[in-house]
Amino acid sequence: MQLRSLIPAIIAGFFLVFQGCNEKEAMFDLFAGTLPIFEVSDGESLFYTTPRSLFLRMMDDAIELEGEIYSIERTSEDDQQVTFLASFPLETDVTVTAMTYRKSDQTLTLEIGSLGKSVNLELFDAMIERKANEYIEVDLAADISHLSDNQKEMLGLLFQVADIMEELYWAQVFPDKEAALSSMTNEYVIRFFKINYGPWERLNGNLPYLSDYGKKPAGSGYYPADMTLEEFESLEDDAKTSLYTLITRNSEGNLKVIPYHVAYADQVEKAAVLLREAAELAEDEGFKKYLQLRAEALLTDDYYPSDMAWMDMKDNDIDFVVGPIETYEDALFNYKAAHESFILIKDKTWSEKLAHINSVLPQMQKSLPVPENYKSETPGSDSDLGAYDVVYYTGDCNAGSKTIAINLPNDERVQANKGSRKLQLKNAIRYKFEEILVPIGMVLIAEEQREHVTFDAFFENTMYHEVAHGLGINQTLDGRTVRSALKEQYSALEEGKADILGLYLITQMKEMGMMEEKDLMDNYVTFMTSIFRSIRFGVASSHGKANMIRFYYFQEMGAFTKDLGTGTYQINFEKMQLAMNSLANLILTTQGDGNYELAKRLVEEKGFIREELQADLDRLKDLSIPVDIVFNQGPELLGL
Repeated sequence: MQLRSLIPAIIAGFFLVFQGCNEKEAMFDLFAGTLPIFEVSDGESLFYTTPRSLFLRMMDDAIELEGEIYSIERTSEDDQQVTFLASFPLETDVTVTAMTYRKSDQTLTLEIGSLGKSVNLELFDAMIERKANEYIEVDLAADISHLSDNQKEMLGLLFQVADIMEELYWAQVFPDKEAALSSMTNEYVIRFFKINYGPWERLNGNLPYLSDYGKKPAGSGYYPADMTLEEFESLEDDAKTSLYTLITRNSEGNLKVIPYHVAYADQVEKAAVLLREAAELAEDEGFKKYLQLRAEALLTDDYYPSDMAWMDMKDNDIDFVVGPIETYEDALFNYKAAHESFILIKDKTWSEKLAHINSVLPQMQKSLPVPENYKSETPGSDSDLGAYDVVYYTGDCNAGSKTIAINLPNDERVQANKGSRKLQLKNAIRYKFEEILVPIGMVLIAEEQREHVTFDAFFENTMYHEVAHGLGINQTLDGRTVRSALKEQYSALEEGKADILGLYLITQMKEMGMMEEKDLMDNYVTFMTSIFRSIRFGVASSHGKANMIRFYYFQEMGAFTKDLGTGTYQINFEKMQLAMNSLANLILTTQGDGNYELAKRLVEEKGFIREELQADLDRLKDLSIPVDIVFNQGPELLGL
C-alpha cells in the first residue's frame, strides 16, 4: 500500500446564515471549526487530508465554497436542531453529505458520509474567544531587592533594547501590524493576533484564522513572497545563506541580498547606543564587555566576538540574550535568524546546584549509543549551566509557545571552542508545570502512574534537553556542518536529538551512581506527559515535528500502551529505554551521515498528528486545559 503523507488539515470555516422563508428559524451568522486528520483510501492507496483553510457562506438553499455554489436542502427542524442534506467537497474523496445545527450550543456538524466521520463547528466569536483563552496569563516578576541602583537603572535600558527587538521581529514576520490591528474590533481577535504575531495560528499548523489572509509564507518576511527556489539557487551571492541577510528585489525585479544592519539601520543604531549606555552601568566586567561587543555586533552583523564574551560571563546577576538568534521562523531554508530578547535575573542558589553537570559531559559523549566515529567530537569545556527568573520576553521567543530554556550560542565555532551556556527559566518552567502539565497528566496518564509526574523531573528533563544540544556531532563524517547538510530538516532533527539524549543522559547518570535517589520512572512518565503538552503546539514548529516523530517511534516500539476504556496511556519502562536508545542512534547517525533524504522521510512519515491522537488532544481542549502561557510583563512588575 502506498502512503501519500499530506500533513494535518485544518478548516477555518465561515458560515453566514440568513433568515429562511416560511418562518423557519435562522441560525447565527459565523461558524468556524477544525477538520482533524482523516485517513482516506481510494481503494489502492492511503492518504491524509491536506492543510488548508476553507471559507463557506450559507444561504437559504445553497452554500458558497471557494467561489463555487452548491445546493443544500433543509430536511427537518425542531426545538433542538435543524438538519440539511448537502453535497460539497472539502478535499478529494472528502465530501460533506449532511449538516446538523444544534440550537442549544449553537454548533454545526458536517457529516462526511463516505468516511463515517463528522466535524463540529462553533460560532466564530466563541471559537476565537476560546482560542485566545487557551493561553493562561501569568505575571513575570522577580525579586530584585539585591540589585544595586546602577543595576536597576541598567535594567530600564535593557527593557528599551528589548522593545526594539520586538519591533524588528514584527517587521520580519508581519510588517503591516498597525494597519491590521486598527481594523480589528473584537478584543479576542486582537489578543490572539498579538499572541501569534500575525493572522496565522502558530500552534495550528500556521494556517490563517482570519478570512482575509492566505497561507503563511514559508520564508516569512526574509524572502520575496513570489521568489522561486530556482531563482534563489541561481543568485550568485555567498551572503544569501547568511543568518543575517534579507533577500529582496532590486528595481529591475532581480533578487538582491541586504545585510540586517543595513536593512534595519535605524533600529540597530538606537539599540547599540542603549547597550553602550547599559555597559557603563554594569558592575560585572564580563557583562560590561558583552554588552559593548553586542552593540558592535548589531552594527556589523558579526556576532562571534560577543558570543565568545557571553560564554565567559560567570558571576553576573543580570543576563540579557539579545539579537537575531534562532532560525525556526525561516521554514523555507532554515537560514535566517529572527530577532528576540530575554531579560534574566540569575538564581545563584539553584545555579550552584547545577554546576557539577558540565564535568561529566565528556564521559556522557563517550557513552552515546552510536559507533565511535559518530561521537568523536569533544564537548566544550567552558559550558555553563544556570537557573534564572525571566522577567521579559520579546520577539521570536514570545511568539506562540513560550521558551522555557535556552541553549546558546548556536555558532558551531563557539561551541567547539567554549561549548554553550544552558539557561533554565525556572519561573516559566514552574508556570507550565502547574498550569498545564499536571492537568494533562490527570487526563491522559494511567492513574497508577500519575504520581510520577513531578516538577523536579520536568525541570531535569528540560535542563538535560539543553545540555544534550552540546553532545553528538556538529560536523558530518564527510566534513560538512550538520546544519548545512540537513537544510530545512536540521532543526527538527536537532530538537529531536536534544529531547531523546536529555532522557538518555539522566538514565546514564542514574546507572553510573550519580543520581542515587533518583526514580527514573518520574522522568520517563513526565517525559511522556510532556510530549502531549508539546504536540498541542502543532507541527509547524521544529519542536512539534520532533515530538511527533518521537511519539510514533515510541508507539511502534511499544514504549507505551493505551487503555481504550479509560483513554489513558501507560509507560512500559523497559521498552521505553530500548526505544530511547534506538531513536538516539537513528538521529545521531542521520546527522553524522548528513542524510538529508532520511531526515526528510522521518518528518514526512511521522511529523504530523494522526486522527486518534488528535481526539485525545481534543479532550484536553474540551476540558479547557491551557495550551500555553502568555505574560503580563514589563518594568512595572519589577517596581521600576
